[in-house]
Amino acid sequence: LAADVATSIDKAFKNSLAETLTETEKSFQLSFISMTEAIVVAIKLVSFVVIFIIMAVVANTMVMTSRERIGEYAILKTLGFGGWHIAGLIFGESLLISLTGCVLGIGFTFPAADIFSKKLGTYFPVFNIATKTIYMDIVASVIVGSVAAMFPTWRAIKIRIADGLRRIG
Repeated sequence: LAADVATSIDKAFKNSLAETLTETEKSFQLSFISMTEAIVVAIKLVSFVVIFIIMAVVANTMVMTSRERIGEYAILKTLGFGGWHIAGLIFGESLLISLTGCVLGIGFTFPAADIFSKKLGTYFPVFNIATKTIYMDIVASVIVGSVAAMFPTWRAIKIRIADGLRRIG
């Protein structure tokens, strides 16, 4: 029925100043979405920028906390703990922070996607979260946590005990 109506409308306005191309709302939206590859590329670019900003925030947090704990790391070195132990503490904390964010993000992704799908289902008839996306989220979280911990770990391992103890108090 819709195809017959569309054809008759197009015939009525054929070779006129206001020639039409009649189609259903769903087919129009699908053709419109298929032309939006540039939007998808822009969203991916913004996503990478957001990940970089998150990495900078986590790195800043780790630098600040390790700076506050230089004396504690010096005491651990005095007690015989090696660089690997201190590195494990710093990397563990950084990974815990980033993976906590990852778990919270994954936890909120599915309800948000469900709401998005219900509200904008006519514009995005097929909207789902792929399993690959979740795996990429976990990998990105581990990379962010690891990169954020590199400088504080290097600094804590390289500081001499006397210099670290000087900062206490």
